Amino acid sequence: QVQVVESGGGLVQPGGSLRLSCAANGFTSDYLAIAWFRQAPGKEREGVSCIRMSSGSTIYADSVKGRFTISRDDVNNTVYLQMNKLKFEDTAVYYCATDPLGYGCYATVIESLYHYWGQGIQVTVSS
Repeated sequence: QVQVVESGGGLVQPGGSLRLSCAANGFTSDYLAIAWFRQAPGKEREGVSCIRMSSGSTIYADSVKGRFTISRDDVNNTVYLQMNKLKFEDTAVYYCATDPLGYGCYATVIESLYHYWGQGIQVTVSS
């Protein structure tokens, strides 16, 4: 049985840091890609970053480049999102999702190709 489980959210002040974790349990594909999405109140969900587990190649949304870093533990199928220099506008529910074929993590993060989703985790940036 496959399962995607996020952890690590919370409340942080502007300029602070948080690290999110995503455990993708039960996935055996050699082409697996794992992505982070976020949805702020009243806004559409957006792709934040993704990583292809076999190669380690990554993609970032322009809004987080230079501040967020995605990394992987390919032995345990776990992905991390290190978020630094957090801004008010980073406040959102963050979701982790998997794309077993990996096509959703090439030139951009293609949300429609991610079929397994976690429950979401709140990140709040507030003073």
